[in-house]
Amino acid sequence: MIAANRAAIVGIGESAIGKIEDRSALQLHSDAVHAALADAGLTLNDIDGLITNPVRVEAWNMPCGVVSSYLGIRPSYLLTLDLAGASGAAMVHHAAMAIAAGQCKTVLCVGGQNLLSNKLRAHAVKQMAESGAAHPQFEAPYGPLVASNYALIARRHMHEYGTTPEQMAEVAVTIRKHASLNPNAHKRSLITVDDVMKSPMITSPLKRYDCALVSDGACAAIITSADRARDLKQKPVYLLGQGYGLSHSYVGEYLNLTTSGAVDSGRKAFEMSGLKHSDIDVAELYDCFTITVIIELEDLGFCKKGEGGAFVQGGRIGLDGELPLTTHGGLLSAGHFGLSAGFLHVLEAVRQIRGSAGERQVKDVKTALVHGNGGTIAIHCTLILGGADAA
Repeated sequence: MIAANRAAIVGIGESAIGKIEDRSALQLHSDAVHAALADAGLTLNDIDGLITNPVRVEAWNMPCGVVSSYLGIRPSYLLTLDLAGASGAAMVHHAAMAIAAGQCKTVLCVGGQNLLSNKLRAHAVKQMAESGAAHPQFEAPYGPLVASNYALIARRHMHEYGTTPEQMAEVAVTIRKHASLNPNAHKRSLITVDDVMKSPMITSPLKRYDCALVSDGACAAIITSADRARDLKQKPVYLLGQGYGLSHSYVGEYLNLTTSGAVDSGRKAFEMSGLKHSDIDVAELYDCFTITVIIELEDLGFCKKGEGGAFVQGGRIGLDGELPLTTHGGLLSAGHFGLSAGFLHVLEAVRQIRGSAGERQVKDVKTALVHGNGGTIAIHCTLILGGADAA
């Protein structure tokens, strides 16, 4: 029996993703919101809570206020949340808390931007590098890209555990295969390990296909109580467990480059849900870089430390594998439009649990783990979601 106050995701939607030159950031937001409303069978009049993320391409001093005004709503609960790439997963948790506290009944979570078409791709990469991810005194003056910081982690993991570039490439290849089955993915053409290995070096050992895309796009979800969800259009997907973890702020403060705060966020999420790793049917892991996925698999407890490279080989993370992973194509292939893009992983988990993921549907999905990572694998949020038969 589902508790009446348990939070349920009842509507999901996304805009077109890729290079969308005819849509502003607000228009992308609107596209995703109206898709989510239609999915839930609700209207804007039903929304009394709003959670947004910052938009880097425009100077919105109050994103939740800007989005609210554009949509023509006046929610009783508003929040702009910034946990970088962990923001998407965290929005679900904050919506659940707002509902449980009686602040509102139906929360709209939305984020996105025209990160690619607003400026040149090179400008977007430069902007992300200057967004504060590097320490302003000890790191930023030397001009590291975000990829440069992740390359430090990749190189250390290779040194300590023998992880190979080919194993990291396997992550990119598998996730691209999943994206090929997603009609809204930014990149759908298949790639091979050899393609990854021959792609241009960005910052050693990370090559172009080891790195996330730069895209335009937005996504949205509607969350309400289990009690209300029973009367709505879609099969509810419930928040069963959640946790946060923080290992550092700047990479220079990172005491152990190969172990992240996902250890804590995952442990807390599993404890809250009462589930075991063997109960998880799909894992929608944040994939800003291929090494990120390998470390998350280890730190979340799906394999032992140092075994992540071997774990991703042999079809184990494919749709028919032991742990289908990032089944929509993730940041590496489906699209990456800034800190909100991790919310796409939540939407995919909902589709998998509903059984509505089309050609990429995994058989008999009852539960899904969603993981978001912000900064240089610094702050983490883990969700465990499930249908009524999993709670």
